[in-house]
Amino acid sequence: MDGNGRWAKRRGLPRSMGHREGCKRIKETAFLCEEFNIKVMSLFCFSTENWKRDQKEIDYLFKLLESFFRDEIDELNEHRAKVMTLGDLTRLPASAQEAIRQAKEITKNNDGLILNICLNYGGQDEIVNAAIELATKVKKGILSIADINKSTFESAMESHALPPIDVLVRTSGEMRISNFMLYEAAYAEFVFIDDHWPDFKRPQFLRVLEEYSKRDRRFGGIKYESK
Repeated sequence: MDGNGRWAKRRGLPRSMGHREGCKRIKETAFLCEEFNIKVMSLFCFSTENWKRDQKEIDYLFKLLESFFRDEIDELNEHRAKVMTLGDLTRLPASAQEAIRQAKEITKNNDGLILNICLNYGGQDEIVNAAIELATKVKKGILSIADINKSTFESAMESHALPPIDVLVRTSGEMRISNFMLYEAAYAEFVFIDDHWPDFKRPQFLRVLEEYSKRDRRFGGIKYESK
């Protein structure tokens, strides 16, 4: 969800206003996913690299996140959305951790859209942590090296309960994925759009679906035309 700061700068506003406007798109986009029967929406809200930002901006982002979970959780729960997270939450402020914990608890039995929020998350770290977990099990004799395969590796991933990514969208004209769900995006269709995240509304969402519908997904195979 890129471009909050640039969106604000173009309007002569502080970066915080861009983050606040961008936060509004979360619930709106979640309900669009629900409308079009999309089962999972993962959002990259704060990466392991984002700690390099100004501390005031970081503090504001977590306050905004905390407010989102406290203010919007009832409506999300009414829509049967289930809140999940990826990433190490222990570095987050205690109040933000508690708001997230409560949101997860309230929605844990819901069967609607999975709203997966990635916080203090990095795709490389997730892969390394899975490797460490498997290596530890081998060392303890719980697992043998011969047991390690694609299935056992995926079961050690933090995202093991989620399906692979079908379409990965990056806003604001950036043409990279910046350490986001690297393993899960192995066969994702990438869609890069120029609009900043605060401008990502229904028309942009529909353009993504239209673009995705045109893709020929072969997963490494060959599509033969019938004669």
